Amino acid sequence: MKAVFYTNEYPPNIYGGAGVAVSCLSRELAKLMQVEVRCFGDQDVNTPRLKARGYRPCGEIAKDAAPGVAKALEAVSINLQFCKNNTADVVHCHTWYTNLGGFFTKILHRIPLIITTHSLEPHRPWKREQLGTAYDLSCWIERNALEAADAIIAVSEGMKRDIIDCFGLPPAKVHVIHNGIDIHRFKKTASTDALNTWKVDSKTPYVLFVGRVTRQKGIIHLVDAIEHIDPRAQIVLCAGAPDTKELAAEMAAKVKAIQARRGGVIWIQKMVSIQELTELYSNAAVFCCPSIYEPFGLINLEAMACETAVVASAVGGIKEVVVPGETGFLVPFKPKADGTFNPADPRRFSKDLARNINKLLGDPALARRMGKKGRRRVERFFSWETVAKKTAALYKALVAANRRANH
Repeated sequence: MKAVFYTNEYPPNIYGGAGVAVSCLSRELAKLMQVEVRCFGDQDVNTPRLKARGYRPCGEIAKDAAPGVAKALEAVSINLQFCKNNTADVVHCHTWYTNLGGFFTKILHRIPLIITTHSLEPHRPWKREQLGTAYDLSCWIERNALEAADAIIAVSEGMKRDIIDCFGLPPAKVHVIHNGIDIHRFKKTASTDALNTWKVDSKTPYVLFVGRVTRQKGIIHLVDAIEHIDPRAQIVLCAGAPDTKELAAEMAAKVKAIQARRGGVIWIQKMVSIQELTELYSNAAVFCCPSIYEPFGLINLEAMACETAVVASAVGGIKEVVVPGETGFLVPFKPKADGTFNPADPRRFSKDLARNINKLLGDPALARRMGKKGRRRVERFFSWETVAKKTAALYKALVAANRRANH
């Protein structure tokens, strides 16, 4: 069997959890079958069982484009290149950026289309700040592709419910396969080189955030929580790639204001290497994930794999990863009355984050016990080997059904 992946992100161009998932899953699946990856960029990987090629936008397609339209047109042009030929038995798409190419490939080459939903556009209305009217196009592409797909992989039970609620699709079409983690790369280390690089005091406990500067990740709520966190602790915000200039400015202003009131607030404004990230996770007293929307929450697994206790918002797939009272604490998250993905009382949510963080800062022994249990949970349930086997079984069933239908 051969599978082809369509993806925006692929090493070295990774900026989010979807890219990490594609990288790890394609590598593990290559142990079971031939895998080809078509991605955005200039990648060129050619190994016996795994090949990857990057694609660039066609010519001057975005020349003279209206504001906010260029990026969407470039994405569509790459999708058209993705589907021009095919030697695979299944096409597997990741995020709306590649769904159009998968839809065309299903029709043109008569192979099953599988889509992994790492998030849903209707549940990310703040993307309009970044995409403008192109957000309407991304929503349209996602809906049509999901309706046409032969199978949809939801990364959590919560995501499956969201897919069914948003698009009215039959439950049998949606398969839950949790994301995984490379337990050999993410494991506790005593090294503190990264702490020295970023001027983090290794002798003083710190709270860690890792993620993009985006509304979805809730980082603004964590920054607002800092004034309520034990002032003896450091706060390390490993946060780059802001969605918009406006959000970047809002974040900068809030961080500057809190830094003026207390010391020990360190903002790392870039996406760091895996080695640095592992060191930051391993030495943290607490990891905080304040996301307001999180279909799975891979960063929580990364922290748990490094034996760090987690404080996270009780949303989406996070509730299937973090076991409250055992591997960390979950903070109740009440959306606004209109159902939008923002807390009804932002100040209360921030204070609740701080209160649970302070519990762990004040009880290092509890934090260590939770960290140990987190690592055991990751090893048992979330290895990429397990994810790849489940994904390969789904491919096999779809290919068999497709052959029966076409013969």
